[in-house]
Amino acid sequence: MKIHSLLHGSLLIEELSRARAFYEGVLGLLPSPERPDMSFEGVWYALGAQQIHLICLPSPEKGLLRPAHGGRDRHVALGVDSVEALARRLDAAGISYTRSQSGRAALFCRDPDDNALEFIEAPVAGRSADAAPAEQGWPPQARRQARESSSLSKATKR
Repeated sequence: MKIHSLLHGSLLIEELSRARAFYEGVLGLLPSPERPDMSFEGVWYALGAQQIHLICLPSPEKGLLRPAHGGRDRHVALGVDSVEALARRLDAAGISYTRSQSGRAALFCRDPDDNALEFIEAPVAGRSADAAPAEQGWPPQARRQARESSSLSKATKR
């Protein structure tokens, strides 16, 4: 037996609309139509072959003090084609972030529920820095549904 890939990461959130405003409005992610009906609210985002699952359930860590720098906390690392373009989006939305302390082209921020996210510059051929994420491998109808369900184009400021 060999573990060969990471398929998804799940993050706990408290308020779905607030989380979607961040992930869709600020980060530009599109919801995946693959999420089945479940006993709790949530949304899935496809990032190539991997996914982020936002799960709307009570956090057992509510009130826990988190480190100021997300790199000193558990976090998910995501590849972006331009850290500077992301920094401009975060600045425009009033979301604070810290630069990687290792000197890499990377930054850390927190979502509205205090989940730490790292963004590492890893350019993708054929994509501009400000382009919306592609729904790679999705059939046309699924892409259309994802765009239609993504009505939250502006994020609320934190």
